[in-house]
Amino acid sequence: MLLFDVFFYVFIGIVVIQVIYYGIIFGRFATLKRKKTSPKNLPISVIICAKNEAENLETNLPSILSQSYPNFEVVLINDYSSDNTLVVMQSFAQNHDNIKIVDVKPIEAFWGNKKYALTLGIKAAKYNTLLFTDADCKPISKHWISKMTEHFDSKKALVLGYGPYQKIKGSFLNALIRFETFMTAVQYFSYTLIGQTYMAVGRNLAYKRELFYEANGFMNHMNIRSGDDDLFVNQVATLSNTAICITKESFTESVPKKTFSSWFLQKRRHISTATHYKLKHKILLTCFYCSQFLFWALAITLIVAMHQWQLVIALVSLRFIIQYTTLYSAAAKLKEKDLMLFIPFLELFLITFQFFIFIKNLLSKPHHWK
Repeated sequence: MLLFDVFFYVFIGIVVIQVIYYGIIFGRFATLKRKKTSPKNLPISVIICAKNEAENLETNLPSILSQSYPNFEVVLINDYSSDNTLVVMQSFAQNHDNIKIVDVKPIEAFWGNKKYALTLGIKAAKYNTLLFTDADCKPISKHWISKMTEHFDSKKALVLGYGPYQKIKGSFLNALIRFETFMTAVQYFSYTLIGQTYMAVGRNLAYKRELFYEANGFMNHMNIRSGDDDLFVNQVATLSNTAICITKESFTESVPKKTFSSWFLQKRRHISTATHYKLKHKILLTCFYCSQFLFWALAITLIVAMHQWQLVIALVSLRFIIQYTTLYSAAAKLKEKDLMLFIPFLELFLITFQFFIFIKNLLSKPHHWK
């Protein structure tokens, strides 16, 4: 019984930690009241780096080129593709004079490095305000550029957006991918609001070019193949220079992976960069994940053993009420309310999935840019 007493008191501590995360930290985002912003009409360079993305460019470029915005260019970076990516870019450029093509040739020092390709695109951009997305993404409205750029001012030089995945009815994998994307967004938006911005997604990200040059570009992590979005943001973001944009018209949507194996590889690449975050951010993220894992492990253990089970169920209920209240409000902001019914199942499966990714990454390093 002594061992279960220890488990019980540890469980109480874990519930307290979870309540702090969901009720206080994530609550900052859940209770955020959107401030009114006005159009800035800054000249914008939209930057898209593509490697073997001919089909996606044909599908998604029209949504970008048809944006309702007075002054923007689209910088298309062909990162030494082996398909018809460059041909597709050139065909669009024939009909749109605001397209600039950067055709990247490989050099030995930066072979296959997306950051090198992006650097060339950033240098070639005509304007100083840069808006990034991926070839497999498309804005869900004609006001994407306008809404993202409304948040720039004399202090804000970095704007974090949301890039959800397309909804597929009846697919558990799709629900899991969308839930993981949603939870990641809740975290990076919430941490930004408390002055601890640690990442963003390259599917929807904007910043001033001077911020790029002040940080010496990607040089601090050029040897790490991934991280052109999250590692860069982790390096340059401050309490005063970062804003978030959660207006629905600012979202970019992507087609999700169709198989667990392909998503597993994608998440391995993404998670591998987290080891290079600032120490304080690694502590925050690790503490949250470990508290999630221990919450489920200890709750199940104590209930099965019938040890203080009434109190355990009360604590579990408290945590779920706070979690659901917070996430429901956050989901309303990010238009993901349909996921809320399945939170316990998605959370438990995601925790297990992330555990296996962590183990796999310890045993072998994943490949990154295609």
